[in-house]
Amino acid sequence: MYILHIANRNYSSWSLRPWLLLRMLDIPFEERMVPFHDVAAWERFRALSPSGKVPLLVDGDTTVWESLAIVEYLGERHPGVWPQDPLARAWARSAASEMHAGFGELRTRCSMTCGQRIRLREHPPALQRDLDRISTLWAEGLARFGGPFLAGAAFTAVDAFFAPVAFRLQGYGLSLGDPQAEAYAQRLLQLEPMRQWYEQALAEDFRDLPHDEEITTWGTVVEDLRVPAAG
Repeated sequence: MYILHIANRNYSSWSLRPWLLLRMLDIPFEERMVPFHDVAAWERFRALSPSGKVPLLVDGDTTVWESLAIVEYLGERHPGVWPQDPLARAWARSAASEMHAGFGELRTRCSMTCGQRIRLREHPPALQRDLDRISTLWAEGLARFGGPFLAGAAFTAVDAFFAPVAFRLQGYGLSLGDPQAEAYAQRLLQLEPMRQWYEQALAEDFRDLPHDEEITTWGTVVEDLRVPAAG
């Protein structure tokens, strides 16, 4: 059975991607969490992964790091990771790669936090460009391949890559300005595994100070839905 190493659900957008894909495709795996708040976490990350980061997939003697590499590894072994149609598959791979490498302003200003609601102090043009591009990309995929998911009728890896954006939109009160794109974000949030991830994120009683400080650098926390921090 696969072993997937992840970090805190509240913050770890990268962990969410392969976790959600595995869950949505009913691929069995064992989950192991190394929380960011653990003072020994970085040493443990480095002992597990060549990059010192999660997610990390272990399959027997094979270790796969980086979310995109994990998805491609799974795609070689399981049907449904990428769309079957060649045109949809090419589009999905391109969109997932763009998400993996891009949208820097959104990542910087809107670090993922499932359990907090934040009001940004500024909404610069660079952030709006990221949101406009996401809106355009989502609308294109939904229109071109018929929905309800980005590359067609079935949930695939490209949906997993954009799933953290739905949490960011919710947490920071951001709008994409397109009804189809907004509906798709809500569709992601209502997926059963997404609801489970969200509920478990709110139940985490451990915090990571650097992540929380980064969030308050760009905005004001107006509501914290997480359980009180331990200790």
